[in-house]
Amino acid sequence: MTGADNPTPELAAALAAMHARAFNDPWPVSAFVALLSLPEARLEVAADGFILTRLAADEAEILTLAVCPAARRRGLGRRLVETAAAALAAEGATRLFLEVAEDNAAARALYAGAGFASVGRRPGYYGRPAGAVDALVLARDLAAPDGMAI
Repeated sequence: MTGADNPTPELAAALAAMHARAFNDPWPVSAFVALLSLPEARLEVAADGFILTRLAADEAEILTLAVCPAARRRGLGRRLVETAAAALAAEGATRLFLEVAEDNAAARALYAGAGFASVGRRPGYYGRPAGAVDALVLARDLAAPDGMAI
């Protein structure tokens, strides 16, 4: 689904509710309304998760990937990433970026397994009760035949 598909408030509310189950610091419904209204937004939804991306020229970004806790470690996150990557590549994206908290070992393992590699760092990007944590900027080459990171 693209942002131009005119998402409903009910969809935004459902995504916000799923995001709240997946994250300690969830996005509000208004964030999903705003993002989904962008023509460059792309959304892939499954029963227990979703991935929201943004396409700009030949580069794309994963804005968020949410998988409900009960559905984790069953391959859903990887399937959502691969589905989104294929759709974005079909639209002309050659690189896919994302930011992940340095302390999020599960997400880092998922992205490493999906062919992403570190290309940068944003110091203190994620707030935590014990202090800010760096974000790792990861990228994957969508134009390479093997889909490996750049």
